[in-house]
Amino acid sequence: MFKTLIDTATLSGFLDDPQWVIVDCRFTLTDTEAGARAYAAGHIPGACYAHLDRDLAAPVAPGTGRHPLPDPAVLARTLGSWGIGRGKRVVVYDDSFGAIAVRLWWMLRWLGHDSVALLDGGLPKWRREGRPLTSVAAASRPVVFEAHPDDRLWVASEFLRDAVARRECLLMDARSEERFCGDVEPLDPVAGHIPGAVNLPFEDNLGMSGEFLPPEDLRSLYLGLLSDVPPERVIQMCGSGVTACHNLLAMEHAGLRGARLYAGSWSEWITDPLRPVAVNGG
Repeated sequence: MFKTLIDTATLSGFLDDPQWVIVDCRFTLTDTEAGARAYAAGHIPGACYAHLDRDLAAPVAPGTGRHPLPDPAVLARTLGSWGIGRGKRVVVYDDSFGAIAVRLWWMLRWLGHDSVALLDGGLPKWRREGRPLTSVAAASRPVVFEAHPDDRLWVASEFLRDAVARRECLLMDARSEERFCGDVEPLDPVAGHIPGAVNLPFEDNLGMSGEFLPPEDLRSLYLGLLSDVPPERVIQMCGSGVTACHNLLAMEHAGLRGARLYAGSWSEWITDPLRPVAVNGG
């Protein structure tokens, strides 16, 4: 129950339930404190705030991408400080169609806590419906989060290089078509994509309202790319391992389970000049 998406009406009925934890994940890559300021100005009552760089990623180091996975023990302490522990239902949201909040959705599942859902339509839909907001920071109710990392859910660059070379996986890139083709690159020093990858921008998971497409539509979308490749042989990537989780959630919601995350994604791949790069669909 509520392991992929939750709607605004349902969440509104649990704002005062101590067994529910809400996390605001708003973040802007070009202004890294914008999300924290927006949270302070107004957020869903009871929500705590997760900063992508500080809370949901390790510090950048040589050879890593822009948002390396944090140490599980460090992440567990952070999650516990927000009140996330055994038996708690977690809802994550942002104001960018889930593009940032999906990172926490995936990370909780990585550490063994799958009772987590993304607020479908996010804060924009919540606001359109006139639902409550507050500027009062959530009261801290720390608990112990027991982390049980499942490292089968993600792959490293070395594994991906070999799997792509042997055609043992279908690599799917969630970035925009312009970035995938190498026409523009606003964030990373090298443009293009990994040879052999296919492009499915994460925005394709959404309808005009900013909510996810129905499961049957998502299933048709992904099966059109998978052909005869089973879901468990799919690896999702993006620029730094964040929006790729949007595609992972979409596949899960469509009943296509078992896909993995290339955690370092494009920004890690290009740290080694010997790794191949393709442009313009090549």
